[in-house]
Amino acid sequence: MILAHDDKVIELGGGEKHTTNNRMELTACIRALEFSIFNFQFSKIEINTDSEYVMKGITLWIHNWQKKGWRTTAKKPVLNQELWQKLLEVTEDKEIEWKYVAGHSGHVLNDRADEIATSFADGVDPNLYNGPKSEYRYK
Repeated sequence: MILAHDDKVIELGGGEKHTTNNRMELTACIRALEFSIFNFQFSKIEINTDSEYVMKGITLWIHNWQKKGWRTTAKKPVLNQELWQKLLEVTEDKEIEWKYVAGHSGHVLNDRADEIATSFADGVDPNLYNGPKSEYRYK
């Protein structure tokens, strides 16, 4: 994930063994929000994601899941409920703007975020950047 604040860019990433893409997409959003809120005390944040699961889940589905006792419209338990609940917790009292970015569409920052995620999944060090925005090569 890529965080930009004022004139600084910070790349973050990580991985877990035996997980799913959906779990990692949710975890990335949670960790980015936690990092931003803790380190910069942001209350207004923009999250760009190429995950329709995350985008629709947080903007369309989540409140109905809560009302229905964390059940889907098919009355099945919501997958990754604990992560959705954590995402709700970290977004509480924050102004979050969720934006969908099509994956693999030439969006430079999304392509870099995918490169970081893939590197961690493959056990390769992606050489994360932490420095001035003016020196960041992905623009």
